[in-house]
This record gives sequence, C-alpha cells and structure tokens, in this order.
Amino acid sequence: MRNRITTRTRVATALLATTLLAAGCAGSSDGDGDESSGDSSLGKEEIYAAGVVGTSEDEGDPKTGGTLTLADYSEARSLDPTKTIPNGAAGGNALAAVYDVLMRYDQPSNAFEPWLAKSLTTEDNITWTLELREGVSFSDGTPLDANAVVGSIGYYMQSAGYNTLLLATNIKDMRPEGATKVVFTLNQAWITFPNMLASGPGMIMAPASYKGGAEKFTPIGAGPFVLDEYKPAEELLLNANPDYWNGKPHLDAVRFVWLGSDADRLSSLADGTVDVTNIRAPQTLEKARKDGFAGIMAPSGLGGLYWLNNREGRAGSDVRVRQAINYAIDPTVVAERVNGGAGLPGRNIYSPSAPYFADITTADFDVAKAKSLLEEAKADGYDGKLTYIGQSDQASQTQAVTVEAMLEAVGFEVETDLLRNIADQTQRIYVTHDYDLAVSAMSVPDEDPYSRLSTNLNSQSPQNPSGYSNADMDALIAKLQGASGDEATDLLTQINELWQETVPGVAMGAGAFFMPWNEDVHGITSTSETLLLLGGAWKG
Repeated sequence: MRNRITTRTRVATALLATTLLAAGCAGSSDGDGDESSGDSSLGKEEIYAAGVVGTSEDEGDPKTGGTLTLADYSEARSLDPTKTIPNGAAGGNALAAVYDVLMRYDQPSNAFEPWLAKSLTTEDNITWTLELREGVSFSDGTPLDANAVVGSIGYYMQSAGYNTLLLATNIKDMRPEGATKVVFTLNQAWITFPNMLASGPGMIMAPASYKGGAEKFTPIGAGPFVLDEYKPAEELLLNANPDYWNGKPHLDAVRFVWLGSDADRLSSLADGTVDVTNIRAPQTLEKARKDGFAGIMAPSGLGGLYWLNNREGRAGSDVRVRQAINYAIDPTVVAERVNGGAGLPGRNIYSPSAPYFADITTADFDVAKAKSLLEEAKADGYDGKLTYIGQSDQASQTQAVTVEAMLEAVGFEVETDLLRNIADQTQRIYVTHDYDLAVSAMSVPDEDPYSRLSTNLNSQSPQNPSGYSNADMDALIAKLQGASGDEATDLLTQINELWQETVPGVAMGAGAFFMPWNEDVHGITSTSETLLLLGGAWKG
C-alpha cells in the first residue's frame, strides 16, 4: 500500500513537528523600543504560536490587479537557486515566486502536499515516485516534464546548491519514466525527503535557464511571476505569469525591497509603505504581534546563535576557547539589554514548542569556568584575540558592546566588525568564513530537523558555516535520517547534549520568523524553510 507523505504519519511521528517552517542563516537582534499600541496581554505562548495568526476565515472574493510590495529579510542577489541559500531568510521568496516548488509543506495540516507535482509516493522511504501534472509549462513555453525535473535537480547538485551534500550522498538513482514520472532511488531510508522537493531543490528551472552555464544563467521557471527588472540593493520587480499552472495570479506584480533592520521593516509596514514583510528580531516580532498584525509565525530552535569558527588557524579550533566563549556569554542578559527581555533566551538548541524538546543539562553562563579554560588555552599559545561580526543598526551595536564586555571580562580581546546588511553577513559566514564569532541563527525547523542539523553540523557539508567536525555528531545525525518515534527523539536529545559539550556555536535561545501583512493583503501561503508562496495573493 502506498502512503500519503505527511509529517503527522512520517515526520511528526518520526521527527515530530507542530510548529515551523523556518530556515535561518545570518541574523540580527535589532529591537524596537516603542511600546505596543495593540494587545499587550498576549503571553509568550500566544505570541510564538505557530501558523497563520490574526486572520478571519472569510476574507471575501479575491480582487484583481495591483502590486504587492514585500520588504524581504534579505536580498537574494541572484535568481539562480544554486547561488544563494534558497530559503525565506536569504531572499528565497523571490525564487519561489519565479520557480514555485514541486511539493509544499502545509503548516495547518502538518503535511507535505503536492504543489507543482501531482503526487509523491513511497512504500519504504527509499524509492520515491514523483508524478507531475500534465500540461504545465515554463514561462518560455517549454514543458515542465520529467526530463526537465531531472535536468534541473542535476544542475542544482552539479552547482553545489544548498543541501547538495544530502542529495548527492543519498540519491542513488534519479531517472525519468515517460514524460510525467521521476523515480528517485535512495541509498537508505530518508523520512523527510519530501522537504527537499518543497524547498530549493524543488524549484525547477527550465532547461534554457542553465543551458549556457552559471555565467549565462537566465531565470526561467513555472512559478506565478517572471522577472521584469532587478536593481541590486534597491528593488526586484516580478510581473504576473499569465500562464501559471494554478491560474493567472490576481496581482499584476510583486516588488521586493530590502530595508536596514527589522524595526525599519515593521515601521514601513505600519505606515503602508510596504504590504508584507519578514522579521525575526524578538522585540520587533513581539511588538508586531501585540500590535495585531496578521501573518505567518514560524518558531524554531536556535533562533539566536553565535557561530564560532572552528577552522584551523581560528581561535575556535580549540574546544577550550569555544567553551570559554560559551561560558562567558549570558543569554538572559543579552536579551534584556538588546531586546528588552523579548524572546526565549537559553542554551537548549530546540524550541520549547517542539514535541521532541527535553530539558537537559546545558552549558550555562559561568565566569569562573570561562576564565579557567581561557587561561589554559593561553598557556598553550593562544593570544586571546577574537573578531566579532554583526550588523550596524543600533540594537546590533548594543549587542556587540554587551557581548564584547562579557568576553573581555574573562580575558578575551575583541575586535568588532559591524556590517551593512544581512547579505554581507551571510557572505562572511557561509562563503569566505572570515570571522571568529558571528551573530547568526540555525532556525532548526520542526518539520525537518534532520536536514538542518546535517547541513550545518556534518563535517563534510559544504554549507557547514563553522567548520565544526565531530565523528560522534556525524554518526548521530546519520542515524536520525531514518529514525522514527522514540528513537528519533532520543537521537535528537543526544545531539543536543553533544552540542553542549563540544560547542559548535553559542546557543542563545529559540526564536521565530514572523511574516506579517497589512489588512488589505490576502491569499499568501507558505512552504517549508520560511518560504512564502505568492501565486494566490491579492490586495483588497
């Protein structure tokens, strides 16, 4: 018997999910000092409740026309899905608008559902059959068929797109069967494989997109919008695709802009300058919720994190230095000074809302331990110097000063480098690896913790931002891939405990992405990795 692929039957039982779509990379902790003018009675559980919040069931009949302006969290800088991290934190919303996704993670039903595809079935979690809808075409008129899917995913892997390591080490065979079927044969059971097709690898590019190679890439997809104009650092304009498979979009166009901070994005939403935005800073997020904005909330583990560069030649290559940094920083104090106490500070790497969350012994703030470990490292030749990178908005400056003071109090010498935007920060962390201590996030999603942990912590992953390498961690994550029920929960707990001991980065607490919109905006849906789907959006 073939089974419908759902997180309730395969992931929630296995890996468990109730709350998230998120995906994170670089981050900031900018706050907003204004008092909320809305419902200040909301408690933390209500504020961080997962799913669509603040909307009524009856939004009326869709209206046609207009341009939706989205103040996105970060600029993609390329519409080639292999040249960025194709999630909502790194500009992936624009990519999803151009390409769409084969599968979709539906948060309310907690299930992976067919989207561009007609179905995805399996009997053993090893052989997966993807059936495509008939008659779907790319915006250049060519068919989105089985050969196009195989070619696109092949190009994605050859170009080392995000999660390529997972795909390359797991896909034994990928072949078209006729025009409408693709059969994936994996090397081993992979319970959350549907998430790959609901995110970056599932953004299918037309053969003409990459025919000339990466240098001559042209963004051609089967999504609801097509590229009109891109002005780097200013705006990206996409026009409606009249031949979109799911019906012509209600909107005429979508305009993406990138503002300086979460506070700027929320302010622009409030004054109507933009229609939708994407925020993560706890104080700003909580203000938006208390002010009554509707939107999609996606809580996650490790919503706040300082990556420590573990690579040879960097301070963090010595585990004693990593442990000392961890003990020197107090998450609660940072949250109080930077975010006015907003957020969910703590050392546990999972969200308290996750069904696999467990209280464990964590490596908490301890000045004496920090000093002792640092003295040991210095005795063996370490000079005590660290380079800290973050953003340059006011709250990020406050964060930098706070963390610098804590580190210097135990004997570190800190140089801060505050950058202009998320894109620059992402470049430093994930591409050039030029940092010792970097403000960031992992945003462990409940619908697929395996892929996030593997991509960020596996010693062989090209997207491992810290260079962390631990054979025991590799083994635990490998077992998690096909685990279910109590076994998966136990493995996730062991991963958490090993993190506390080896400190790949400094866990600062759970968090969330919130994607709020104004009252006249309707019809926005989402998939995994905090990606918004705008094909059904309209403005009243």
